[in-house]
Formats: sequence, C-alpha cells, structure tokens
Amino acid sequence: MNRRTGRTGHTDWCGRDHRCNLNEHRSEEMVVDLPGRARAVLTRVRTASGRDHAEIRIRVALAPVESAARRQLLGLLGDVRHTVTRAAIAAYPRPRRANP
Repeated sequence: MNRRTGRTGHTDWCGRDHRCNLNEHRSEEMVVDLPGRARAVLTRVRTASGRDHAEIRIRVALAPVESAARRQLLGLLGDVRHTVTRAAIAAYPRPRRANP
C-alpha cells in the first residue's frame, strides 16, 4: 500500500516517529539475522520529492584468511551488483511491441 494518511502525509508503511526526518518518510527496519554469520537491514524510504527507495545495509562475517576474505568480498560485490541491476530493470519494464 502506498496511501498517504492524515495531514502529516505519512504512508501506511511509515514508522511515524524519529525515523521520519528531513522531509523523508522511513519504514520500520526489516531485519534478516543469521547470528554470527550475517545480518541485513532493509528500510523503505520516501524522499521529499516523493521518490521511493530501498536502503539496505549488509554485514557479513569474513573468513580469517585474507585470500578467502577477498574471495568473499568479490562474490558479495558481484551479488550486490546483480541485485541492484535486477531491481533497476524491474522498475522500468520493456515497452510493448506494436502488433503489425
């Protein structure tokens, strides 16, 4: 849902507290936690211009050996690049072809 409520302009998903500042509306944090291994936090943000964004923070435990940690980072960056590209493409679907 994306409906605005009341005079404040908050959306249905907005946290409606200190998270909303500088003319932004922010959702409560959605957390995926794998204790000792990884944690991801996603927050939906609507800017003052009305544009919606997903803000994602990821923390992953790295291997103690430098070469393995670098491989992890390389894989993580590739996965993040793929995810961002896929989300950007989904936001702008292909135009339909005209039927002859």
